[in-house]
Amino acid sequence: MNVQMTLSNSLKAKPTDESKLGFGQIFTDHMLMINYTEGQGWHDARVVPYQNLSLDPSCQVLHYGQEIFEGLKCYRTENGEFNLFRPTENFNRMKRSAERIGMAQLPVEEAMEGLLALLSADKEWTPHQEGTSLYIRPTMIATDAFLGVSASKTYLFYIILSPSGAYYASGLAPVGIYVEDELVRAVRGGVGFAKTGGNYAASILASVNAKKNGYAQVLWLDGVQQRYIEEVGAMNMMFVYEGKRIVTPALNGSILPGITRDSVLKLGAKLGYEVEETHMDINDVIADIKSGKLTEAFGTGTAAVVSPVDKICFKGEEIAIGKGGIGEVTQKLYDTLTGIQFGTTEDTMDWIVKVK
Repeated sequence: MNVQMTLSNSLKAKPTDESKLGFGQIFTDHMLMINYTEGQGWHDARVVPYQNLSLDPSCQVLHYGQEIFEGLKCYRTENGEFNLFRPTENFNRMKRSAERIGMAQLPVEEAMEGLLALLSADKEWTPHQEGTSLYIRPTMIATDAFLGVSASKTYLFYIILSPSGAYYASGLAPVGIYVEDELVRAVRGGVGFAKTGGNYAASILASVNAKKNGYAQVLWLDGVQQRYIEEVGAMNMMFVYEGKRIVTPALNGSILPGITRDSVLKLGAKLGYEVEETHMDINDVIADIKSGKLTEAFGTGTAAVVSPVDKICFKGEEIAIGKGGIGEVTQKLYDTLTGIQFGTTEDTMDWIVKVK
């Protein structure tokens, strides 16, 4: 694939105070765009100045939600290199999402070529401060101008970049979560495993309600029995038993197969912890917290990496988890994983891709 480069003549000023970056609020000078047309395939790959999209008001993405996206990061190392963490896994997952939503699938090698071309122009936007990164958002939308429920014949794939700080303003300070036992996010056979906007739209009302009650995130239960734990907010959920065993809900078709989730499980096993994927009954988990067998809980995701949980609200009762603060296992996993990402810990898993 030949990526055409059209660089901006008017570059933006890069942020000077990296402590105030926030998340997903600032965008770099350029973006990648690739078009798809049925019968022609993917074409016109180009890096262009960051710009608004021009869409017909009848565009299918606006009416029927044919849309998918991904999230990954570029990290600046101490010696001035730039690291990507398992990027091909993100583009492989994007292909699976595209298949489920009935969209064209962009080959992984072409997505990677486009991303590296974009980073060749904008990698210096990657912030320097500890804990910061350049967030990467690949997106694909249906672009047919047609009011009919059918698969689009044209698509736009694009990538935008955003220098970002911590996802949560509190950083690694533990948060409280609220168990949602009325609304549901996804069901098996639906699109819960795909990274598509509809999944997140379905979560917003419950998230608003949780925040009104003083909780940072929603813990979702399965959509059939509303008994088995699935995800927390936009993250996968992990539980630590007696400081030795890491347990997470098994993938069942309604849970997003997180790249960070998979990395934590593999890394946990390498560090000597027992790891287990299983169905987790919320009633059993609450009982294990109260008995002291369950000693830590945390969410995992690209944006926050890990997010410690110190309390959980279920049916009006708030239950504290562990001793307060970030748990020992959670801290070790966070330190090791971010060490690999930022190049301060040896990458024995072969997860890092260097940006040349």
